[in-house]
Amino acid sequence: MAKFLYLYRGPATPMDQFTPEQGAEQMAAWGAWMEQVGAALVDGGAPFGTRTAVRDDGSDTTPSDQNGYTIVEAPDLDAAKSLTKGHPFLAEGKGRFTLEIFELTPM
Repeated sequence: MAKFLYLYRGPATPMDQFTPEQGAEQMAAWGAWMEQVGAALVDGGAPFGTRTAVRDDGSDTTPSDQNGYTIVEAPDLDAAKSLTKGHPFLAEGKGRFTLEIFELTPM
């Protein structure tokens, strides 16, 4: 089995800006998805907080709108993609959010 990194990109609202009810709703959605994925979930991940970016010439640049990560285990890329069914980050359905999938390969 291979490991795959999910990177979340889009204009997500930081958790500390949700009302308690919205936060509970988000946590319930994530918990349901994680339960659905089951043993394939290697690392539930975390949201990204404060950020910066630096170019190869040492200058500062604007960081991307990556929001967090998760690591799953699956036989191949298609299987890793199929695990995104019902994923809360993709729930809006307006095309503003992306879940990028990368296979983690040994060095």
